[in-house]
Amino acid sequence: QVQLVESGGGLVQAGGSLRLSCAASGSIFSINSMGWYRQAPGKPRELVATIFGGGTTNYVDFVKGRFTISRDNAKNTVYLQMNSLKPEDTAVYYCNAVLNRLAGGHFYNYWGQGTQVTVSS
Repeated sequence: QVQLVESGGGLVQAGGSLRLSCAASGSIFSINSMGWYRQAPGKPRELVATIFGGGTTNYVDFVKGRFTISRDNAKNTVYLQMNSLKPEDTAVYYCNAVLNRLAGGHFYNYWGQGTQVTVSS
């Protein structure tokens, strides 16, 4: 079994900050990438940011300069520091990990349960 547990969501005023955390646990051999997605009501889930084991990061344009993704490989944990939040950032944020459970095994996507982020104007 693999579990991704998120924390850190909440309600914040526009211009404020929040830090999300996601810890992966269970039967894990290696993690290729970890990332954050979000889904606003009535909209599809979209990528926010990704970080690979070597530290390479990837951000979508609408969060560049405001959000920072980081990772603690020893703890299998990924973080998302969100600054200068806007009302349009309101969504459920989901943690994602691409990992395998056995040496040489296939890599699969795993998801957290989601954490609500609400930004008031």
